[in-house]
Amino acid sequence: MSLTPSEATLEEITTLINFDTTSRDSNLPLIDYVVQRLNALGIESKLIHDATGQKANLLATIPAADGTRTGGIVLSGHTDVVPVDGQDWSSDPFTPEVRDGKLYARGTCDMKSFVGVVLAKLDSMIAAKLTEPIHLAFSYDEEVGCIGAIDLVAAITADGLKPRGAIVGEPTSMRVVRGHKSVNVIKVDFHGIAAHSSLTTQGVNAIAAAADFAAFVDARAKEFASTGALDEAFIVPYTTTTVNQIAGGIAVNTIPALCTLHFEFRSIGADDPVVLIENFRAEAVRIEALMKEQNPEARVDFAVLAQTPGLDTPADAAIVSLAAELGGTPSPDKATYGTEAGLFFNAGIPTVVCGPGDIAQAHAPDEFIALEQIAACEAFIENLVSALSA
Repeated sequence: MSLTPSEATLEEITTLINFDTTSRDSNLPLIDYVVQRLNALGIESKLIHDATGQKANLLATIPAADGTRTGGIVLSGHTDVVPVDGQDWSSDPFTPEVRDGKLYARGTCDMKSFVGVVLAKLDSMIAAKLTEPIHLAFSYDEEVGCIGAIDLVAAITADGLKPRGAIVGEPTSMRVVRGHKSVNVIKVDFHGIAAHSSLTTQGVNAIAAAADFAAFVDARAKEFASTGALDEAFIVPYTTTTVNQIAGGIAVNTIPALCTLHFEFRSIGADDPVVLIENFRAEAVRIEALMKEQNPEARVDFAVLAQTPGLDTPADAAIVSLAAELGGTPSPDKATYGTEAGLFFNAGIPTVVCGPGDIAQAHAPDEFIALEQIAACEAFIENLVSALSA
């Protein structure tokens, strides 16, 4: 295997990275480019837009030589990237630059290199006499909760494609990962009553209420760590939860009428996320009752912003052995981060996560991927095409 990717692959990756697809912005310019690439090769695309029409998932099928479009393997990746705001980069984050055998730019690792490899291999997919189809599934807003992939997986099911497996190309250093935790993001708005800070009995302090809730989250985190269920395949082998954003108050001499808190929890398979959500919701209701005792107008709003299901593909699943045969490195480890793989898994599609790059190199300033990782992914996709060919 070459340690250097092809020029065609590097060109595809560069093109994709040149599109600033930070999650808060539209991904349509990138999607339009992919549609044009596919159209030029005679491959039809299906777009599934969000409610605003400014973002879209893309679903396309390279059929088998006999025209079969059902069965086969899904290659899944997301098109959005995290922001670069406030980060100190050594080079333009949206202009890829090779330095010391590494490709630097936002999205090189997470995860436009995988998508670029797939696009660079389209010609060989079409030229091959495939015995079963290859499906391309590119989503929006993965970085903010796998939002786009929900409708994308639903479309795969609704269209009756019935793939026998899916490979999500998130960065695993080309290890075959068959599990990850669920990811659940929740916003809690505490609506108190404003008053002058010298008249505490006339107000309801929203920040104080939020602090009580934050203390509850922290207590649950300690319980998970000390007495909770364990899964030693994870670096952190138990369910975790943290309060990561909080904002409230308008002045130091005014009892705050509003405080907003965001927290997340990431659960292992032994902990049911639905049950955990209701546990946290119950605490919000308890605090709301205490606030209403001070003033019946006070309230607490509890909203689940994103739920990414966990992944727990059995070790003996055919997709696990297939990924290893294609060149992925077998691994007992499970990923610390969430992906759309859990959505495929819940839809009855056996799924693994296997892609180039190390997640530790993602999201940070000077994000990079080693060129040899891109080359390894090229070999992996080439082997897939061969494995699915007559």
